Amino acid sequence: MVTTLTYTERAQVHPSPLAKRLFQVIETKKSNLCASVDVRTTEEFLKLIDTLGPYISLVKTHIDIIDDFSIEGTIKPLKALAEKHNFLIFEDRKFADIGNTVKAQYAGGAFKIAQWSDITNAHGVTGEGIVKGLKEAAQESTSEPRGLLMLAELSSKGSLAYGDYTEKTVEIAKSDKDFVIGFIAQNDMGGREEGFDWIIMTPGVGLDDKGDGLGQQYRSVDTVVQGGSDIIIVGRGLFGKGRDPTVEGERYRKAGWDAYLKRTGQL
Repeated sequence: MVTTLTYTERAQVHPSPLAKRLFQVIETKKSNLCASVDVRTTEEFLKLIDTLGPYISLVKTHIDIIDDFSIEGTIKPLKALAEKHNFLIFEDRKFADIGNTVKAQYAGGAFKIAQWSDITNAHGVTGEGIVKGLKEAAQESTSEPRGLLMLAELSSKGSLAYGDYTEKTVEIAKSDKDFVIGFIAQNDMGGREEGFDWIIMTPGVGLDDKGDGLGQQYRSVDTVVQGGSDIIIVGRGLFGKGRDPTVEGERYRKAGWDAYLKRTGQL
């Protein structure tokens, strides 16, 4: 059954410090909108995030597609924008290897994700060792709280993430109550009867488009929030096809917030 508790109520009892902080940001900004900013240059990346900052609680990055990436030029200004606009950072890395390998990928390399990204995510295909490896990397890289999302369901046409795969991914998530904060999913994942309060973040959300030519499928804001989503992830709907990110940022923020108010009986 989809929860009707408010973000504030959930923040008060959630075991994850990172989840508590995220709920507080959402409530303060009256925004359950995550902006997916997939662009190729640091300049466009930072400009878009600065413009969308007032309307979002979270920014989702694919940092490895930025052609001129650097810690000094890309990450430090990103962190400054997160402070300025009060949002969290989610690097959509989709880790999918054995624990020892993902630990090295998360902590090191060119991107050093664990040092600056509040949230990351992983597939369950290699088993629960992936959770342990990522948690160790987080603990060894920073004293700041970190959170992991498991990829339970995807929005792309023909996805294999459903049925038994989704059920087994949920079981992997149960292996760590503090570090695993929720799922990338299209629906509520339950778990409350066992004491879990998982955050559901849903991509493939659109107010206008129904899909693209590469397998992406869009569902309405109301549909995903009433189905159990806590955070809507929107990318091209905010800035693609000549759209004004200021106008669309507020439009999606309001749509997401109103859907949440309806779900929790406040509207």
